[in-house]
Amino acid sequence: MPQLNPAPWLSILLISWLVLLALVFPKILNYTFPNSPALQNTQKAKKEPWFWPWH
Repeated sequence: MPQLNPAPWLSILLISWLVLLALVFPKILNYTFPNSPALQNTQKAKKEPWFWPWH
């Protein structure tokens, strides 16, 4: 059964992972956002009841 022969597919798998690890992932990890995230307001929002006009 030739599909069980791992010789060509194992090398393709390993080479593709090496390309991803060496080229793609460092570019993604070095990406910086143009706006730094701001801290959210820690005060609780005032909850007002809903106004239902048909109620």
